[in-house]
Formats: sequence, C-alpha cells, structure tokens
Amino acid sequence: MSVLTWPGAGPAIATRASARAQALESSHHAMWNYMTYRDAIELVGLESADLYPEGTTRLDPAEWADLGWLASFCGPPQSALDAMRDSVSVETVNQYTPDLIDPLREAAAAAIGLRRDGGLEVMGVEGAQAGVTLALLAGVDPGDEVILGDPGYFHLPGAVIVAGATPVVVPIGAHTGHLLDPDAVAGAITPRTRAICVVDPLNPFGTVHSAEELSALAELAERHDLMLIHDVTHAPIAIDERVPHHTFASLGAGERALTMYSVSHCWGMAGARIGFMAGPPGLIRRCLRLKAAVTRLNTSLVAQYGALAALRDPDHLSYAGAVVRRNLAHLEETLGSRPGLELVTRPARGLACAVDVSGTEATAQELVVALFARRVVVYPGDGLGAVGAASTLRMNLSRPDPWAMEHLREVLDEAVEEAASGRWAEPVAALLEGKGTARAHEIAELIRAR
Repeated sequence: MSVLTWPGAGPAIATRASARAQALESSHHAMWNYMTYRDAIELVGLESADLYPEGTTRLDPAEWADLGWLASFCGPPQSALDAMRDSVSVETVNQYTPDLIDPLREAAAAAIGLRRDGGLEVMGVEGAQAGVTLALLAGVDPGDEVILGDPGYFHLPGAVIVAGATPVVVPIGAHTGHLLDPDAVAGAITPRTRAICVVDPLNPFGTVHSAEELSALAELAERHDLMLIHDVTHAPIAIDERVPHHTFASLGAGERALTMYSVSHCWGMAGARIGFMAGPPGLIRRCLRLKAAVTRLNTSLVAQYGALAALRDPDHLSYAGAVVRRNLAHLEETLGSRPGLELVTRPARGLACAVDVSGTEATAQELVVALFARRVVVYPGDGLGAVGAASTLRMNLSRPDPWAMEHLREVLDEAVEEAASGRWAEPVAALLEGKGTARAHEIAELIRAR
C-alpha cells in the first residue's frame, strides 16, 4: 500500500520523534491531517491499488474529472519533453550538476520580469515549496514567528513548523479582498516576528496584490527588520490580462525579499521538481549553503534542460491561459444556475479557483465524497485554513479537454442533493475525528450538528 493512501495514523514508529516532527504531526497542516479526495476512496468502496496501479498518484483522466491535483493539465509543453529526451546522455546523468545552468538562471529571472545583476541572483530549488523551506531555515529560529494568511497555500504553515518557528495567521476574506491586508499584518507583528510570507497570486483564489499593497508590506519589513518570502508560483498564467503582477524586486524593495516559483504548476512539470529562488546575492548564497547541506547542489540536469525549453516556449502560457479562461467561464455558467454555490472570488491569475458551498446545506467535506462517488475530484477547504474550512472547495481549471467540466455540470446537482441529505455525514465525521486535530474535530461536530 502506498504511503499516500495509508489509512489512519499509519504504522507504528519505534524511534523518538524530534520536537519539530512532533509539532508537524500534531498540526492540521501536516499531510493526512487535512482531508483530501484520497480519503473518499475507501468511503465510496473503491480500492487504492485499482486507482493507483503500481503506486502511481494520478487518476486516469479518461475516467476521472480530476479538478483536484494542482498541476497544469495543459503541460508539459512538447518542447520541454523533446529537450529532456535530447539531453539524456552520460554527461548529463553521470555527474553532480550545478543547482542551475546559467541560461536557466537568466530565463528564470526573465519569466517573472526580473534581471540578474549585482543586486539579484537566482538559484535552483526542488520546487517552490523547497525554496520556501530553505528561506525559512535561513532566516528563522525555533521560537520565532512567521506571518501568513488564512486561508492560503496548503503547505506553507508546515514549512514554518519544519523550520522550528510558529505560524501566525492573519484572516483573509471578502473584507480584505481575499488578500493579505498590510494593516492586519502590522497588527500581528510582535518582537518575535522574523518573516512575512506572501503567496501572490493567492492559491487557490487567484487574487493579486497591487503595487501599493506590496510596497506597504515592504515598508513593514524594513521597519521591523523582517524577511519577505514572496511565492509567485501561479503568476505566469494570466486569467484577467488587465491585472498586472509585481514582485518586491521589481518595485525596488528586494533587499530583504526572496521571490520563488517553479515550473510545476503553470508549465505542468511537477515531476521535474525544478523551482527558482531570486533575491539578494548574499541571502541567496546563504540558502544555497543550506541546500548543499541537505541535498548537495544537485538539481537534475535533464530536468533543467526541460525547464529551460518550457520557459522559452513562446506559446505555452497563452495556450494555458486560454484553457483556464474557457473552463472558468463554463464553471461560472454552471454555478450561476445553482443556488447555494458561487465563486469565493473571481481569479485574476493562476490555474485554480475556490467555490463557496455554504448555501448547499452540506459541508465541503461531504460534497467532496459525493462528487468523488461520481468520478469528480476536488479538494475541501480544511487544508487551506480555518477560514472557510468546511465551506470551500478548490478546483483546478486547467483540463484542456471539455469533458471534465461537462461531467462536473452533469453530476453536480445529484452530488449536492446527496451530500445535503446526510448520506455521508457519519462516515465523514468519523474519518475527520480519526485525524485527531482540533480543526478536524470542529468540522466533525459541525457535520453532526446539522
């Protein structure tokens, strides 16, 4: 059985856990501690081994409307696949490679509107998540605090915990434009604060910070001597092309900021594990030393050539943006005729959106199971944060084939009716209680009280 589908607490461990491992395992941010569609497999009577033959982690797109796994189904570009195939040789495989080859450093900076110079350098990381973790390891100590938004990117609080620090969440909602509000951040700063994490566009809402908002956050960082961690992973795909995207560096406020993204999401290359971190050379060098201590400097050279071809591809992002816009329009039409379901907010960039299900008389967790039983895959909101934990669904909008969105439309009414009937209430509540976290127990109580 794959570790991705272990039920319950998993196998017993004989050795003592470190304090940070214990903190992560007891947190609702740890993998398996928030609900995913994988939890629905057993509830609906299916077998993981049948869905994931030989340990694979991807559902058959011919049979499943997979709107849950958050990588672009528009990618990878054919140019990237060709480049990787052409680059396989003794020379590219039988060596410890540099973290990035120079042409890829240049292309990675250019892809987010930056330029390598005396004040900015780029290094390679194993996806943006690794970059976030390295940045935190380089800048915070046990007992420090890191400010982030709630709801937000699934794994950011976990990275803070792994670094030994404490996540301090600032609520995000309609009152903040579904963005990290600088005034709220200012109110959360204490003498223990060491960093502010800004996910921009915000995953999965697709909202984008204005230049004025980023400048206000940069001013706070300057005043309180804080690090700025700016994850712009979803920025390259423009849904609303009228909405500009900025980085701290592009605004002249990059002295204490690290900007990171990867080719995983917008280019559909999650398996390549190539990400980029850009920032002041001294800070980048500090992170590079940490990377060398943990994984050496090696980032697959074959994958680097693929990433370079992807970033240089003139057509891919336009194609992906058109697909996302088409699917968003289809979803808006679907939701428009169904009371109780609506977008939390309309995304401006990225490949995902969040749907508010609070008017359906069912929790997001119950609706995830009802949809999964009809071969539609989505994520509920309890991994995103406390805000909207039981009322939000995250959906991937990047499927290029029309079938997935059509299938969602065909089964949505039936799934909502089943979820609202209480069909899945007790199984889902029991599953959540088994996760053992306060948030999971709160949602379980909410389900049983309906």
